[in-house]
Amino acid sequence: MIWAIVINLLYVAIEAGVGIYGGSMGLISDAGHNLGDVFSLVLTLIGFKLAQAAANHKFTYGYQKATILIALLNAVILFVAVGVIIVQSIHKIKHPDHIDGALVSWTAGIGIIVNGLTAWMLMKDQKHDLNIRGAFLHMAADTLVSLGVVIAGIIISLTGFVLIDPIISLVIAAVILVSTWRMLRESLNLSIDAVPEDIDIDKLKSEIESLDHVKSVHHLHVWALSTTLNAMTIHVVIDNRDNEDATLLEIKRVAYDANINHPTIQFETIPCDCEATYQL
Repeated sequence: MIWAIVINLLYVAIEAGVGIYGGSMGLISDAGHNLGDVFSLVLTLIGFKLAQAAANHKFTYGYQKATILIALLNAVILFVAVGVIIVQSIHKIKHPDHIDGALVSWTAGIGIIVNGLTAWMLMKDQKHDLNIRGAFLHMAADTLVSLGVVIAGIIISLTGFVLIDPIISLVIAAVILVSTWRMLRESLNLSIDAVPEDIDIDKLKSEIESLDHVKSVHHLHVWALSTTLNAMTIHVVIDNRDNEDATLLEIKRVAYDANINHPTIQFETIPCDCEATYQL
């Protein structure tokens, strides 16, 4: 993550400088987007550090939730960046400037290497963490975007059609929207304790109810403690108190298989009559 931050920060400086010198809105907008990615990587790194902090008397789960809030913040920042890119691109379409196509192509070509390398570094962990997945998707998308800018530079060099530059900028905006939308939706859901997308709560309930000695379950709640850790609470009605230990092990096995790291289980022989805002 640190190497990814350093490499991309250096490229942002180069790309922005060349974009300003060469008058390329495509390079400037892509540099702004890459700067947002650097900021996102920094926030993600901060989130990791907060998640590693020990729990205390005030924050009994530690600061695990910070990773979700950072993922949400990253998504919001990228949507703001999209708005800026769209406004600037429309301005460029109305007031086109001369652009050095060769300069644009060579600079964006470096971007293909930088973004591709960063995406490769994040690839192996992106399946297990929402923040890393978001960073990986952005870097993979940026690689394709840089390829698009290279093509735009070649077209400008061969034809002089400078409007292709802001058009590519609008394509960049579309790519960002597509790659960010799922992360925004998922991080927003997790921030208000929705069931994580990779957990089928109906299947989870059915599997627990099918266990030996389990008569029924209620007050089942599943939520995310962080972008990588999930929790569950459940009331389980069993046939006999003597079967608690064996049933507990089986329920924990089902929970762990469903990617729930922190299950809390309450056993009953008679269903409780306590009220709840929602009962599954």
